[in-house]
Amino acid sequence: MGRGKVELKRIENKINRQVSFAKRKSGLLKKAFELSVLCDVEVAAILFSSRGKLYEFSSSSSMASTIERYHRYTFANAESSQVTMDHMQSTYQEYVKLKTRVEALQRTQRNLLGEDLGQMSIKELEQLEHKMDKSLKHIRSTKIQHMLNQVADLQKKEETLLKSNEGLKRKKLLQIEEYNAAARPALHQQGDDHNGILYDHRGAQQHLPGSFNPLVHCSNGPLQIGCNQAVLEPMNNGAVVARNESHFLPDWTL
Repeated sequence: MGRGKVELKRIENKINRQVSFAKRKSGLLKKAFELSVLCDVEVAAILFSSRGKLYEFSSSSSMASTIERYHRYTFANAESSQVTMDHMQSTYQEYVKLKTRVEALQRTQRNLLGEDLGQMSIKELEQLEHKMDKSLKHIRSTKIQHMLNQVADLQKKEETLLKSNEGLKRKKLLQIEEYNAAARPALHQQGDDHNGILYDHRGAQQHLPGSFNPLVHCSNGPLQIGCNQAVLEPMNNGAVVARNESHFLPDWTL
């Protein structure tokens, strides 16, 4: 016949209570030993009887080491919990500060846009107006400075282009002078073969000073006895000057 279920309450009979304590104490210590061996865990059990007698079991070398380990663990957990609570409290305070600042900045932005001005006093409106005037002055000064910088950059580019243009002009004139200087002695030696005609760098005809070309093509007709013609004459300073010469025959030859 099986055992009935024991009601969990204090056993009133003293003898039965002592017998139950002795049996269950032995079973508890046995189960603690089996748990430490089977699961490889550190187990400690401390029991005090109703008369104050100590019964203990420890799977480690001593009960004191297990108790010390227990104190370290509980103290570390208490410290960690305190640190966590302090950190959460400081984080919440920081959140409240940031939230208040964000709301103030949003309100200031709406005021700068001309919104929510009804609740502001005259003094606050004057301060807002002063801030906007100061901001406009700063914006205008920055804009003017940017424009001045752009003008200065354009002036520098203009000076660079002008210098480059002058250099190209001087280079072209030097090429023309070198070409004419090289071609003039050869034309003088050839004599009448070229009738004093000199060609510039583009192949256009140029007459030497003092030469005469009776048959020339004038702008007002095909081939004529004479006409007015522009002659390029080199100067001492290296420049070339255009001079009009008349190549019409005198009246007494007609």
